[in-house]
Amino acid sequence: MEPWKRNLWLLWVGCFVTSASFSMVIPFLPLFLLHIGVQENIEMWSGLLFSSAFLAGAISSPFWGAMGDKYGRKPMIVRAGFVLCAIYLLTSIVTNPYQLLALRVLQGLLSGFIPGSIALVGTNTPEDKVGYALSMMSTSTATGSIMGPLLGGVIANMFDNRVAFASAGVFVLMSTMLVLFWVKEEKFVPRKGRAAAGTGTLSMIARNKPFLAVLGLSLLTNLSVMTIEPVLPLYIVEIGGSVKDASLLAGVIFSLVGIASIIFAPRWGKFADKAGFHKVLIIGLLFGALGNLAQIPFHNIWGFSIVRFVYGAFFCAVFPALNGLVVRTTPGEFRGRAFGLNQTANQIGGMLGPLIGGYVSGIFSIHSVFWLTGLLLLCALGIAYLTKDAASAPSPSK
Repeated sequence: MEPWKRNLWLLWVGCFVTSASFSMVIPFLPLFLLHIGVQENIEMWSGLLFSSAFLAGAISSPFWGAMGDKYGRKPMIVRAGFVLCAIYLLTSIVTNPYQLLALRVLQGLLSGFIPGSIALVGTNTPEDKVGYALSMMSTSTATGSIMGPLLGGVIANMFDNRVAFASAGVFVLMSTMLVLFWVKEEKFVPRKGRAAAGTGTLSMIARNKPFLAVLGLSLLTNLSVMTIEPVLPLYIVEIGGSVKDASLLAGVIFSLVGIASIIFAPRWGKFADKAGFHKVLIIGLLFGALGNLAQIPFHNIWGFSIVRFVYGAFFCAVFPALNGLVVRTTPGEFRGRAFGLNQTANQIGGMLGPLIGGYVSGIFSIHSVFWLTGLLLLCALGIAYLTKDAASAPSPSK
């Protein structure tokens, strides 16, 4: 097997396990707050817990990207895996929301398993196979997002959320050991001197207008979808029944988008290699926006679930397309920092989105957040269309 294919499949498995571990517990944070005795301001705490990790990640991602350019992406993946394992195990024994908040901040500052894996695949894959490879990585996280909520919901239902957190830590450790012993990083030339530590990065991206356009789109897109994520489990409880069965029911519905991604993401990847990442991005944003708006009329669990699946079939094209544009608009020696900066843009969007969604749902209703998410994605679509020439142009530094 060719080295890039071996790495792709090994990292596919590693990201699948890590994503499953993440989605076993993170979507259920609002319910975990109830478990540890929080009775007031649930929406506020939920938004804060989601946003804190994203803020910390936004600060630290460029640093870890620069370290990846200097020392290799594989060491950064392994480091992040051990950190995540420790954080999940510690989360299983928290007794109040302040301890949970502190661990979420540490998770944002020190993790980065999946972004590091995407950077390694994007750097070690032949140019004409990048779309396919990045879409396959998307299916790994999607598959994990299917198994994780189902497994987490079953564990939480049979035992409790603490056991689910501890199990997530064990699963992350397994995926880290897989990378440590079997992934081989090819085509890596260490960056030396001050530039490797990040000096001059700002001037480099300032000259790269196509890459700046991609960063802006990443920020706005993630902000849009994250407005709904913290309150979605609460909405599922509202339309689906009792809090007792909420973890299992939320797990099933969260999995629908992942199932759609497994089926359709590889097809979008192959289409992107032929038609271009930017065309795929526009299609995904358009139908992602319409899919969110289409969820508003449904007040029963079955209709809501069907629309969530259709939404996932199209929106799964968006983030692989953005990752592909990162590869297309940056040179190989800058790739670690490029994905670190793209992760920062995603983290800033992920930080602001839950805060905005929690605030809007607290002032108005959870339903109003679906309107907000759909309209924000339409704004992202407009910006993507207006910047299509810049975002799809090759980097002048290539």
